[in-house]
Amino acid sequence: MNRVLKSASGVMLGILIVGFLLPARARVEREITIDAHRATVFTLLNDFRQIDRFAPIVEGDPNARLAFSGAPAGVGATAKWSGRIIGDGVEAITESEPFSRIVTRIEYGNGRQAGNRIVLSSDNGQTGVVQVYERDYGMNLAGRYFALFLDGIVGPEIERDLERLASFAEQLPRADFSDLEVERLMVEAADIAYLPTRSRPDSVAISEAMGESFFDILDFIDRHDLAEAGAPMSITRTFSGSDLVFDAAIPVRGITASTSVNSETVKIGQTYAGMVIRVRHVGGYAGLGRTHDKIAAYLAARGLERNGDAWESYISDPGRTDESGLLTYVYYPVRN
Repeated sequence: MNRVLKSASGVMLGILIVGFLLPARARVEREITIDAHRATVFTLLNDFRQIDRFAPIVEGDPNARLAFSGAPAGVGATAKWSGRIIGDGVEAITESEPFSRIVTRIEYGNGRQAGNRIVLSSDNGQTGVVQVYERDYGMNLAGRYFALFLDGIVGPEIERDLERLASFAEQLPRADFSDLEVERLMVEAADIAYLPTRSRPDSVAISEAMGESFFDILDFIDRHDLAEAGAPMSITRTFSGSDLVFDAAIPVRGITASTSVNSETVKIGQTYAGMVIRVRHVGGYAGLGRTHDKIAAYLAARGLERNGDAWESYISDPGRTDESGLLTYVYYPVRN
């Protein structure tokens, strides 16, 4: 009997010694190359709400609860889950370097901690993603032994989610929007005098049509004793490969109940009121098409839904400003 006890004690002592020698931290690393711009991939990973679009956080636990809090994206963004199968936990973004690196901290319901570190690289319009999952078992010897099998357990899950990320990102509009200057703000309605205008969708034709429309609007403003109240603008109504329909418009003040426009081709109306994103475009008008492409990619990656027609506000006078310095603000109404 004593021999059995001594033998068991020796085995236990060996297990303890080996356990103390095992690393306290475990690391699982996976990588993938995605055929999408780095700005798109980063934006999807920098917001837990977007992650949940392609890799549901509480998948496999139909009764689980999921809540988002903190910042909408980047440092401070937080996801908290609770379920009978997946357990409880919270993950928060602690570091976020635009388009290159994201670090998160995970706290599980049992008090254990882990984290993800994601590094992005770019090559010819493609994005390399390296994800490293790290977990600290501290002095938990059972956890240290479990860590020996962690790669085989967590690795396939990371691979699955990275493949889902790739599949989702590669279906979004392709444009590198990393240089966009984007603001999100509320705008109020403003009175405008506007003229519905049709043009071929090329910069020369648009410029000519817009110039003629603005001339007519200025004449209307003068005849009706109105005053200009802002920069000229154009509101896109419909666009196809061969046809562009827009409202050339100028903000005005001085409209009264006696202002009669029944017989006029120029009309009186109001601009959109509500939430928008505003993008700053500096340069020639010919480059605005590319800016709109970037905005479309940005909206898709952020999961933002349009809520009306986009418009451009031409802040600079092209007769007094070099083309390279022309300032245009582009507005897109979005749902809150």
